[in-house]
Amino acid sequence: MIIVNVKEGESLDRALKRFKKKFEKTGVLRELRSRQAYEKKSVTRRTQIKKAIYKQSLNQDTI
Repeated sequence: MIIVNVKEGESLDRALKRFKKKFEKTGVLRELRSRQAYEKKSVTRRTQIKKAIYKQSLNQDTI
């Protein structure tokens, strides 16, 4: 459960923005989307490897 304390004189928009940021950090939506359809372990491993290769290629380009 996410708790956001609204400070004295703080606008509702700012408090809502803090709530959204906390919500994104918890990863609830990401997990919900991943659970909607079953994905085989081999497929998840393949996507993780592709992501790692992509990140590594980005790091090599900047150096």
